[in-house]
Formats: sequence, structure tokens, C-alpha cells
Amino acid sequence: MAEYILFPVLLSNKCYPQKKDGPCYIMFKGFESPLIYHEKDVDLATLDKAVKILTADHGQISRLVNKLESSWANRIQIVKEPHHYSSLRNLFLCFPGCISVDEDGNRLFLSDSNHHRIIIFDINAKILDSIGSVPGFEDAEFENAKLMRPAASFYHAPEDCLYFVDSENHAIRRADMERRVVETIYPTNTSKKTTSLWSWVLDKLGKKREVDTPSEAFHSDSLLFPWHLLKSTSNDLFVLNRSFGTLWIVDLACGVIKEVVKGLPKVLEICREVIVEKSSVLKHVPSDWLQQQLDMTSSLDGIPYSGLLSSVANFKDDLVLCDAVGQMVFKLNGKSGSISSFQFSNFGVLGLPYWFSFPLERVCAAGDVLSEMHIDHIEGFSLLPGRVNILMKILIPEDMDLVEPLDKSCIWCQARGTAMEVSGAESKADSTEKVGVAQQWYDEIDHLTFTTSEGESRTAAETAGENRVVQEGRVCIDCTVSTSPGTSEVIIYAPLYLRLKRSSSSSTDNRVEEAARIADIIDPLRKPARDSVIQFLLSSKRDLKDLIFVKPLHVRLKFDCGDHPKADNSKSVVLTASSIEVNVVAL
Repeated sequence: MAEYILFPVLLSNKCYPQKKDGPCYIMFKGFESPLIYHEKDVDLATLDKAVKILTADHGQISRLVNKLESSWANRIQIVKEPHHYSSLRNLFLCFPGCISVDEDGNRLFLSDSNHHRIIIFDINAKILDSIGSVPGFEDAEFENAKLMRPAASFYHAPEDCLYFVDSENHAIRRADMERRVVETIYPTNTSKKTTSLWSWVLDKLGKKREVDTPSEAFHSDSLLFPWHLLKSTSNDLFVLNRSFGTLWIVDLACGVIKEVVKGLPKVLEICREVIVEKSSVLKHVPSDWLQQQLDMTSSLDGIPYSGLLSSVANFKDDLVLCDAVGQMVFKLNGKSGSISSFQFSNFGVLGLPYWFSFPLERVCAAGDVLSEMHIDHIEGFSLLPGRVNILMKILIPEDMDLVEPLDKSCIWCQARGTAMEVSGAESKADSTEKVGVAQQWYDEIDHLTFTTSEGESRTAAETAGENRVVQEGRVCIDCTVSTSPGTSEVIIYAPLYLRLKRSSSSSTDNRVEEAARIADIIDPLRKPARDSVIQFLLSSKRDLKDLIFVKPLHVRLKFDCGDHPKADNSKSVVLTASSIEVNVVAL
């Protein structure tokens, strides 16, 4: 659970003999074929050839697999994240692996690796921007770009660009800070974003096809799982894997791999000086903190804690530390030597986390989707058709503190059936037009189709309505829908950023109880993984009361509306307005 691993585990009834020579690759085809062992350090080209031989019948297998897939299944969302990892997504940071700085611009760039994004914040921990938030591989604006476990980064001031390695995509990418656009500089033949109208509609409906573009042929020099990124004295980038066993020297100007160096001795001949210089700041870090990070990384002989060189950065007189064990970021004061955790703010910049739900909410042809989802509150109402003003009050648990008021950009509301959302501007003035809900829905689609992504995000924020924090530990969300005769449903998602409350009355802290309470909040449904989550939280020696986590709020309101009331002349209908209050306990 310490690492984000995409590779599946095959279940087999084979009997594996004990191998005493250490780690190795085990390959087999079918249940009857013999096992093939390859040494851990075998050349990757040899493995690639073996895989091609073993998967010679891949076409037939693919046809069998396709028969099992539902026609509604969106393939890119099926095989992305490990099952056990989903329990940890609701931590605010999940494996914050690497960090870099822009001292002149007062900006820090944190790779929140397992959330597939890079968070930009200032020295006061105010979140300024975010690059990417959805797993995948796509160049686009910051809010639409897709990354896959980004790692080390390097800020290039002359260009005002952030270079970073996209580890699971085996790529080197560049974020233009002025234009707010992510571009891929290696490999050069990645797929480009399609901006056609039809592609936009398919993407919104979850039916967009992922087109496989030709990729470079695999060879032993291919960029595989890069992690560290260093700037050389010349106009080159040193890209290294986590074990420092392979070095790729990349031309910064054109993104071409100039040279590939294999073997630790040869790698150190070229970049030992750069590694030592970057790692030298670690001598100021307390040894107990460093020791706790050792299990998460690799180090070189003669260069202690070198595996952490991308996890620390100098910012003027302070040292910024990424704690990949405790899922936090710390600041070491250069004068006093004291360590304090960053108290992040301005979470509204991050919007709604990608794993909550996407517009439009996915429909699955097989299985009961709701049975696999945790719903905080379901309530039904019988109302007259017309405008419905919804006031939802969320009670925060007594042992929790709300880190920051809920921002309206983090709320997502969807109405379906005979109901439609009413934007903030329309909710202020009642319309006298008696237009059917179906026609209004088509009008809304037309409006969204010809709206830019920036305007689109503003519309999504407005539909959620104004929200505010009220007294007695409650959060309030307002939204308005218009209903017609029939049944309908309103679905509301929102992330509540919480931390455990510090109580002066308690003389001793029980870390096991604290970890168990956090585990119940971040994922109340996945009970089988609860013990693993608790052990993961306890692996850190940090104060769990400093840990920020997300309570995923999921509310569903069901409406059953009769016919419109008739006017005295029995020809026209009477428009009605209703107000309802919904009380939710965020347990």
C-alpha cells in the first residue's frame, strides 16, 4: 500500500518451487506450461521478447475479453487504480513524492503522485493552482491535462515552465505556467487532444473512444519509470529511475534522448557531483525523520539518503520536506531547526476530486451500482411540480474540525428524470415561460456545447448554488431545481476537508483509535480494507491530528410530483414554488 502499482496479480494453481537466489521475474502461459525464470537484472529487451512469445494468441484472448465487457463500460476508467488503493484516495495528499521551488515567484510545486496531480502553493501553504487531476495521458490546459503518477520536477525560470517526469506514462512533460498548458516533450508522438464538437459530447457522456496511436518500438533504451529529474551544468536534463541504475540524458531544447547510461558505476561517473550537491541539504534533517523514509526509497552507497533527493528542496532559509510515509509536507526552519507541517488553505482551487463522479453520472448495464456506493443520505419528497429550493445542512461530527469552509467550486449537483437544475442567475427571478423540462434540457445541452471549458466550470459552480458555514458545526448548501410531473432525482457530491479535533480534556492520545476513526471517515463502505488502512496510518510517527483527509459527501434526493394545479379557467397551469430542508450527518 506504500506504492501505487498498476500491475495485476494473476491467481494460479501452479506450485511455485522455492528460489533461493533472490528476486526474479516469473513467466508462464496457461496452467500446464512450465515456469520460466529470469534474473532480476535481466535486460528488458529479453523480457519484452519473452512476453511477445507468450502473448502470441493475444488477439484470440482479446476477442474473448471483449465479449465479457458491457457496451456501456468506459474502458479507460476500468483498469486504472488498484483496489486497495481506493481506500486511501480520500487523504488530502496521497504519496507526496517530490517537490521543487520557484523562489522568485514564491511558488512550490508538489507532486501529489497517487492523485495524479501537481499542486502549486506558496510558502504560506495557500494553494495557487493544480496541474492535472485525472489519471491518463493527455496534453491540455491544467484542469484538463491527464497525468499518471508524476514525480520529480524542475522549474526553468527563463521559460517560466515546469519540467516534470510522468512516471507511469514513461514521459517527460512541460507545464507552461503563463499559458497554463501541459505539453509532452518526450515521447514526441503522443496523442493530441481532440477538440471537435462530437468528441466533446462523447466525452461528457462517457462514450469517448480512446484511439491507440502508434508508439515508438520498445527497445532497451526506452524511457521506463523515470523518477528523479536533475538539471546538468549544460543545457541537458538528467533523468534517473528510482534505483539510479539507468540514466537518460535529455536535450532540454528539443526533448531528444541524447544518451542512455546503464549500470550504477557508469551513472555515478557522470552525475555523482549533481546527486551529492542535491542530497547535501539532507544533513540538516533530523536522522529519525530520514530513517522513517528509508523503506519508501533507494539510496546509494557512499551517498546516504540519496533516494530522497527529489523529496526535499531549499526555499530561501527553509527546507521543505515531503513525507511520503505520513502523507504530509513539512518545513524545517533554517535558523531555529524546528519542523512544522504546512497548514494548507484555498482548497476550492482543487475543485471536486476526480474519483467522486463525472458528469454525466455513469450508467452501468450490469450489476447494481448503488450497492457498491456509500450514500450518506437518501430522502424522498412528494411535491407539486415547479421550482424547488433545496437547503441542505450538513452536521460535522463533534470530534472533527472543518479545515476550511466548503467552496462552491467543489460542489457538484446533477438532476435527472423530470427535474433540471436552475442556475444561480435564473433562480433569482421566476420565469413565466411554461417550457417543458425536456425542451429546457436540450437548451441546456446547446448552451454547454458552445461554452468554453472555463465558462463550463463556472456554470457547474453556479448550479450548486451559494453555500456557507453556519454555526454549531454545520455546513449549508443551497441549490434550486425545476420539476415536472413524474419522478426525478437530485444527486449532490461535495468534499469536506477535515482533521481530528484537538481536545485539551484528553490526557493521553490513542493512536489506534485515531487511525480507526480516520479510516471510517475516508471510506466507510470498504470494511475488508479497514485494518490495512489503519496499519498504513500508524506506520507514520507523525501526529495524526495534523493529517487532513476528505469526507466524500454523497446525497440523493428523490421527488415524486403529481400534475400541475389547474387555474380557474381550467386551461392554464399554476406555477408553484416549494422549499425543503435536508439535514445530513457527515458520519
